[in-house]
Amino acid sequence: MNVLIIEDEKPAARRLQRMLEREGVVAKQLLHSVDEAIQWFKGNQHPDLIFLDIQLSDGLSFEIFDEITITSAIIFTTAYDEYALQAFKLNSIDYLLKPIDEDDLNKAVNKYKTLQPRSQNVQMSFDDIKKLLTNPVERTYKKRFTTKIGQHIKMISVDEIECFYSENKGTYAHTVEGRDYLLDTTLEQLENELEPEMFFRISRKFYVNIHAIKDIISYTNSRLQLKLNSYKAQDVIVARERVRDFKLWLE
Repeated sequence: MNVLIIEDEKPAARRLQRMLEREGVVAKQLLHSVDEAIQWFKGNQHPDLIFLDIQLSDGLSFEIFDEITITSAIIFTTAYDEYALQAFKLNSIDYLLKPIDEDDLNKAVNKYKTLQPRSQNVQMSFDDIKKLLTNPVERTYKKRFTTKIGQHIKMISVDEIECFYSENKGTYAHTVEGRDYLLDTTLEQLENELEPEMFFRISRKFYVNIHAIKDIISYTNSRLQLKLNSYKAQDVIVARERVRDFKLWLE
């Protein structure tokens, strides 16, 4: 099976590539923009299957299909709401909602393997989806959090937060001013709320802001220790299984 991934967030593209490898599927080519994809399609044989992000860094991926006639099967990777996602079910085109789940990926790959993709159906589906998403919803992330202090509600901008951490079943935000605030959320919920280029979950206990990292030190068991600008309450350790993705995120 010849597979292509088109995804503008390089860490996300490599993560999907590794997930596919665990499914026995090798994606040898990763593309990251509309222009790059158009040039690649002009000079290469089209793949059997494309994993396609809708919102790329230089525009909507639909622009690729305005320039190139694609006969490949498509599986979308997207953050669009459930209403828009209904369109992706047309003519056996599947979708994966970000962040991609292993089970959902397995089902999508198995679904593709049971189908006989037909170029006409693929093109018809694209036309239908483009009509439905003529005014696409931009993915947005939280700009601020609120916390209660006595009788007052304090607003905290994400730019002020060095890290999020869990302690005693609570989730806290540590700010550049060196203060800690208890939030009404969990680290799991934050995964869909934080800008992935700014924040990375280094372990089950910590999310860190890239702008707060002062130093990175080799640590035991192939892990990394981070020194943040003001947070010093406990060691900030990148879990061994997250070290590779963390290094990709830094790039």
